[in-house]
Amino acid sequence: MLPRLHHQSDIDPVVHTYLHELEAAGFTGDIETQYSSRFSVATDNSVYQQLPQAVIHPRTTEDVSLIGKISSKPNFSAITFSPRGGGTGTNGQSLTKGIVVDLSRHMNKVLEINEEDGWVRVQAGVIKDQLNDAIRPYGYFFSPELSTSNRATLGGMINTDASGQGSLKYGKTSDHVLSLQAVFVDGSILETDLSAGHPTEGYAAQAYDVTEQVCRDKRQQIVDKFPPLNRFLTGYDLKNAIDEESDRFDITRVLCGAEGSLAFITEAKLNLTRIPKARTLVNIKYDSFDSALRNAPLMVQANALSVETVDSKVLNLAKQDIVWHSVKELITDVPGKEMQGINIVEFADQDQAQVNELVSKLVASLDETLAQGEAGIIGYQVCDDLPSINRIYGMRKKAVGLLGAAKGRAKPIPFTEDTCVPPEHLADYIVEFRALLDSKGLAYGMFGHVDAGVLHVRPALDMCDPEQERMMLEISDEVVKLVAKYGGLMWGEHGKGYRSEYSPAFFGEELYKELRRVKAAFDPSNKMNPGKICTPLDSDAELVKVASVMRGHYDRQIDVQVRDSFKQAMECNGNGLCFNYDTASPMCPSMKVLADRRHSPKGRAGLVREWLRQLTEQGVDILSLEQETYQNNASIKGLIDRVRNRINKRHEYDFSHEVYEAMNGCLACKACASQCPIKVDVPSFRSRFLNIYHSRYQRPMKDYLVANIETMLSLIARVPKVVNAMLEQGWVKNLTASTVGYVDAPLLSIPTLAKRIRRHPLENFDMQRLASLSEQERDNYTIIVQDPFTSYYEADVVEDFIALLVKLGKKPVLLPFKPNGKAQHIKGFLKQFKSTAESAAAFLNEVAQLGIPMVGVDPALVLCYRDEYAELLGDRLGQFNVLMVHEWLMPRLAQFTAKAPQQDSAPWYLFAHCTEKTKLPNTEKEWGAIFNHFGATLQSVPVGCCGMAGTFGHEVDKLQMSKDIYALSWKPNLNKLPTDRCLISGYSCRSQVKRFEHIKPKHPLQALLNLV
Repeated sequence: MLPRLHHQSDIDPVVHTYLHELEAAGFTGDIETQYSSRFSVATDNSVYQQLPQAVIHPRTTEDVSLIGKISSKPNFSAITFSPRGGGTGTNGQSLTKGIVVDLSRHMNKVLEINEEDGWVRVQAGVIKDQLNDAIRPYGYFFSPELSTSNRATLGGMINTDASGQGSLKYGKTSDHVLSLQAVFVDGSILETDLSAGHPTEGYAAQAYDVTEQVCRDKRQQIVDKFPPLNRFLTGYDLKNAIDEESDRFDITRVLCGAEGSLAFITEAKLNLTRIPKARTLVNIKYDSFDSALRNAPLMVQANALSVETVDSKVLNLAKQDIVWHSVKELITDVPGKEMQGINIVEFADQDQAQVNELVSKLVASLDETLAQGEAGIIGYQVCDDLPSINRIYGMRKKAVGLLGAAKGRAKPIPFTEDTCVPPEHLADYIVEFRALLDSKGLAYGMFGHVDAGVLHVRPALDMCDPEQERMMLEISDEVVKLVAKYGGLMWGEHGKGYRSEYSPAFFGEELYKELRRVKAAFDPSNKMNPGKICTPLDSDAELVKVASVMRGHYDRQIDVQVRDSFKQAMECNGNGLCFNYDTASPMCPSMKVLADRRHSPKGRAGLVREWLRQLTEQGVDILSLEQETYQNNASIKGLIDRVRNRINKRHEYDFSHEVYEAMNGCLACKACASQCPIKVDVPSFRSRFLNIYHSRYQRPMKDYLVANIETMLSLIARVPKVVNAMLEQGWVKNLTASTVGYVDAPLLSIPTLAKRIRRHPLENFDMQRLASLSEQERDNYTIIVQDPFTSYYEADVVEDFIALLVKLGKKPVLLPFKPNGKAQHIKGFLKQFKSTAESAAAFLNEVAQLGIPMVGVDPALVLCYRDEYAELLGDRLGQFNVLMVHEWLMPRLAQFTAKAPQQDSAPWYLFAHCTEKTKLPNTEKEWGAIFNHFGATLQSVPVGCCGMAGTFGHEVDKLQMSKDIYALSWKPNLNKLPTDRCLISGYSCRSQVKRFEHIKPKHPLQALLNLV
């Protein structure tokens, strides 16, 4: 049985006292001290792991000021903070053993948009894409670009002075910050545009005065030392704090790139850039990555907006990812040539003629080079429509995550991935860099901004291996020397974080002392992100080290066989794509509405890793324990023990309960399994966790109802009118909600499917008779595989599919109902699911021998055969294949008479099931082609999860979350479209819409029935 995981509280009593005083003083935000919340912010996108004492989520600037004021009391001198935004840093910038102050949950409002002057005021927690969505209607965008734009906050961008593609023209974040609202650790507040006048008291006053003095007194030394690089990012930006023309001091520049080590940034006033009216992309293909690098300067000279490069390793990983289906026609292979790298060259301007002229010149040059067989160029493609350009950049943005998806235990990791050298030296620098990595026998991928001399290089290392951890440190030291040789920096884009130990050597003793003076003026007690960038002057505090505690130190405590078995959780690298702001993105619905990092694939993967580590620490053989759950039959004693443990649950601490809470909020929508570049499949390890967890703690009654629903349906469907009459009784609804925890139970179909099929020329399933038919005769048959939901709750959908097949000249055969077991998997009844899956697979394999296509109606159940069945059964799965309706139709369209487009007919609108469109990314496109074949237009509606997810939305404790998820993208889209033209492919989604909109939506096949 699973042991109880005791966790000794490691929170300093002083921190507890501080948090109590903070709350008593009127703090209005959230204060979290539970282990799971702290652990969820103990990692970012780096190799490091550091557990904080607490996590604070302020709601207002006043809250942030209060955080500082209370901490200034003498008894709280040891309290330290680290500001946190999206948590996507690659060098541990926001990690701390103090208190994390997360501004992303509540302080995420766009406060003011000034269209006339082209600026905006935002809170620090606003996500970059969120800002662009808000200002796009005014013709503006916030131009500093970065690959994590759908989850990175403006506060994080300011603190790392972020920039990316297009920076030669658009600059870095600091080039667009007009002013900041900064809160100092003593609680004083500074508006850096001095709208409230020159600061006269508190840390704000001394920081302003001392920093200006340093910038003026040491001006020449600063100018001489700070390299003239587009991506310069190190220390505090003392060079640009003095404006060359006006000689004005601007403290804003010093705060940009300070990594939260000087003050909290709560608001920012940003200037905006006009959206270019003309954009064209040229994808240039090369026979080697070196050729791409050496050819890039010519692209810059062609007045391009940006030149991005991607090597063959990243391209090949992209081809294995869901993202490739969107770009494969835009980056085609060159016949007879091997594409080893590409340069993505963009031209953008307000003047279309100007862009056309620049592109024409480049194309003419490329044609000449191709004809002469020079520069390693093997081909190119021009792209000038915005949707295609965005898809190409979408693939490029995913490069960071894709590298983390490399197979094997060694994973490309960030630690030296944002080196910056003068662009003219880049190719020679990379030759030496590659020689260094090759000498260590390491694999690596490369991509980056060659126009700015920045290249992202991630060597593949197994950080669970202490020897390879030491190798990482050796390589870091070597790269610092290498970039110095070429006049560059090791930290050209992603900040310093744990690389801060290299600061003194870079600046030299005298100038580094001045940086420490600045730190001391802002933060004399070293409370703000201590150890990052520099330490206060006259302090004996130390800088953080590259060799600080790494995640690998903890992961290697887990048995290697367990790590391999739970790799969907172990391999999460913290890239944070699951924090995607876009409500139309299917990943991750619970994170979107809760804004709680625990309720995300990253959070859940991290908690399972820690759960496995704690079990290993207690000497538990996890895999053997799991096997026991498949073999042991329930006993009265075991039941009594589990009930007793459940009763004691509220009194006894067990870290497993915190993991359970995070897993309980997962909708098992499976979007993470395909959308995440690492393929962190939460439902897979979630079901395993629940299976083991419930070996100790008794399940709630609703779990048994859900797990046995398929068996129950075949019985209660015999008396549907009686069952429905009961379900509609108010007292039954109340009793079901209070005792079982289940609400809004759907009603059974009347007439039942058994009665409906009598209306159609439908043959009974007869294995022997079908086997006796000739191959030609069997070509006319189609076998319908039933699922519990459409067969028993939406029998009209199955009936209409039968009618559609008949209308298309096919002979439908309804396969006897066989339980699928997906609900058992979701709830972690893995022993029962194994039995169900083995039985169903054996039956379907037998039917598959007929050679007649098998088709199912509901995406969740059909795809379960390909996913959960394949994972559980492996080689024992067999060869059967159940198709979706559109998968069956698409390759057979030529058999059916095409119809001319109906000019006056209104379009149909497709709301696709989230699991379906993530697992089968061409789903919406194929449905569109099918409707087009029959003379109709079908438009895909960009929506995320509907919030129902099987029975998730029917559970009392999930009801509010289900409503909130539905309100994100489904409700607003349905409200603006004619609902009678909206088609929905998933049963759960139709059920959710029926519940909240009180309409009965159709499956696409039902609309098709009237078109053929």
